Amino acid sequence: MAKNTLIRLLIPVLKKNPLLILLLPILAAAWYSYEHFIARPAMSYMGIPEVNATQPMTGVNTGFSHILRNQGFMLEYSESLKNPLWVTYKVEAKKYKSGKRPSGFSKDWRTIASVSHSDYTGSGFDRGHMAPNYLISSRYGKSAQKETFLMTNIVPQNPKLNQKTWQRLEEIIANDFAEWHGDFWVVTGPIFKDKPKVIKKSGVAIPTAFYKILIKPSTPETPAQALAFIFPQKARPKSSLMKFVSTIDEIEEQTGIDFFHQLDDEFEFKLESSKTPEAWNLKKVANRPSRY
Repeated sequence: MAKNTLIRLLIPVLKKNPLLILLLPILAAAWYSYEHFIARPAMSYMGIPEVNATQPMTGVNTGFSHILRNQGFMLEYSESLKNPLWVTYKVEAKKYKSGKRPSGFSKDWRTIASVSHSDYTGSGFDRGHMAPNYLISSRYGKSAQKETFLMTNIVPQNPKLNQKTWQRLEEIIANDFAEWHGDFWVVTGPIFKDKPKVIKKSGVAIPTAFYKILIKPSTPETPAQALAFIFPQKARPKSSLMKFVSTIDEIEEQTGIDFFHQLDDEFEFKLESSKTPEAWNLKKVANRPSRY
């Protein structure tokens, strides 16, 4: 709707000022250069995740996907799976008062799939945020918070996972880890199996699991440190978060996505093959109960 309105507004302007048509290619090239070489790299750590259209381990074809940049987070959206493939955001240590939670979810006009709030109704799945409402709101403000309620940021999640285990980790990331470790980055998203089941009403693919990767950039004193998780849809609500610790290598194998590819190859190999929950002090909060 917003895209069509913009086109209708542009047509009379171009008719009155035909020379503007000559400027359009220049403006388009300038936008492309800014988006691809400045804006997007600034919203990811050590390279934008690179998606293999066919996930090698599971055989899932992600089809046509494209990157959408929002305030405070960025993602790559699969039009065929109707899910984000990855979502990335920076967790800043400094936080502000979180805004009031919006009452509903919105279509994203930038997509062909055009998934709506009602497409999940009656499915038995929660509308699960990938970029979290609270964290984005408390770091990037109300306008950014509203964008976390775009359906391009949403995945079908088992209610017990969304409201219990996943919620526990999101709260720890936003509060405890931010206080203990300062600024760091998160990349998160769904994992699919071959021929994933879908929500019948909408054709939205249902993930079998979800991943979350935390990474602290290197400093003169310490090298970059990562913490990776894989949560199955039916993760037990009261399980220790230690149970879901995985490696970046395992996530890459299951998703076909190459993360942090701008790191030095030798260091990347070591970082992505290791489990280091002790570096994040995860054990201290791994058994904390959920808020709901």
